Amino acid sequence: MIGYIEGRLLKKEDDRILLLANQVGYEILLPTLVMNRLVNQEPGITLSLYIYYHQTERQPKPILIGFNDDIEKDFFQFLILVEDIGPLKAVKALDIPIHQIAKAIEDDDITTLTRLKGIGKRTAQKMVATLQGKMERFLIHELQVNIPILSTQEHLIETVMHVLVQQFGHKTTEAKEMIVKALKRNLAISTPEELFDEIYRGEG
Repeated sequence: MIGYIEGRLLKKEDDRILLLANQVGYEILLPTLVMNRLVNQEPGITLSLYIYYHQTERQPKPILIGFNDDIEKDFFQFLILVEDIGPLKAVKALDIPIHQIAKAIEDDDITTLTRLKGIGKRTAQKMVATLQGKMERFLIHELQVNIPILSTQEHLIETVMHVLVQQFGHKTTEAKEMIVKALKRNLAISTPEELFDEIYRGEG
């Protein structure tokens, strides 16, 4: 099983690349959100990708699908749990950042989901029914991208997000916004208790 590849970019096409690693050329499918990273890149660069390896009785020829990081790969694996979304359809659908898709799922935003390539209204509704309430990690990842969060703060954010949603009944996206505002006011927060205090100080 191949889970990660690092090598030299040999060729780039619309939806796939050829990557040379250890004298073997691997053809790797890339979702649009990953391919966008390579828009201004020329063959010859060193590239690293997390890989989803797909092979079944119906699809005996192995397919490699590449992602920028393990968060994107994990989201992809959630997405293919949805009825009627197989790996190839999921690859085409991932044409906007995963935190935007996660937010749309949590907000029951069918309009945004139907803008994804190949996703109709019925499939969008299945995405919400299957995945709503499971998107916390991907919204937390957005916080890590957009706010200079310390590595020591990651666990406390996950803890507070879970409590806000599961115990206090906030929507996931609402909980995320509360955490964002609190951290922007005080980035020195180091415990869940301090984060709760800052959240409710701001709400008050």
